[in-house]
Amino acid sequence: MTDYQLLIPVFIFLVAALYASVGHGGASGYLAVMGLLSVPSIVSRPSALFLNLFVASIAAFKYHQAGFFDRKLFIKFAALSIPMAFVGGRIQISPDTYRLALGAVLLVAALRLAFDLKESNKHFAAKWIPALFIGGTIGLLSGMVGVGGGIFLTPLLVLFGWSDMKNAAGISAMFILVNSAAALASKPTDLLSLSTDSVFWVASAVTGGILGASLGSRRLSTLTMRRILASVLIFAAIKMIAF
Repeated sequence: MTDYQLLIPVFIFLVAALYASVGHGGASGYLAVMGLLSVPSIVSRPSALFLNLFVASIAAFKYHQAGFFDRKLFIKFAALSIPMAFVGGRIQISPDTYRLALGAVLLVAALRLAFDLKESNKHFAAKWIPALFIGGTIGLLSGMVGVGGGIFLTPLLVLFGWSDMKNAAGISAMFILVNSAAALASKPTDLLSLSTDSVFWVASAVTGGILGASLGSRRLSTLTMRRILASVLIFAAIKMIAF
């Protein structure tokens, strides 16, 4: 293995652990790491979605096991996001547009990780039409860029009072899982572009995901470490947008 090939599994472990702690799969983090290490997008995009399947599955299971999952609320947002993630995965965008879109996603991810969300004192039932619109929009963007969409859904669920933080994490984990699967299903041949080192990446992601989801579902705060990762994401975003 080259030096960067040795570094990637280590960073994937850290990203998976920190993202899973808040119910996320980590795709934006994996894309940031691979972008910084100059892994081509033809490899990084399907790889990030593929790793998402494993980490989001673990996070979804852990949060559901802990009692943090609202099935009805999940369905409202996922019903349109799944087909739209499939459509997004089929859309071809230019390399420059992809870099700008990914840079913007990384900035959103950094903000999401850097701050603890303040839960609303009042909870409201999400209406079907807004939920379908939001879910569909997130699904389309997620499929195009190669992320699961949890970085967008979680803050919306909490800030609009549709869910508490823990249930939002559980819902987002499942949301990420189905969106990632839909985006990959739209271009199954992309899986042929996966690196020969993918087995090591998956092992690192699964190990980190189990650790992070276990700690996160048990209310352990990882804010300081998440802020360190946020700094890395900001650096990667600047690299994507400016160079």
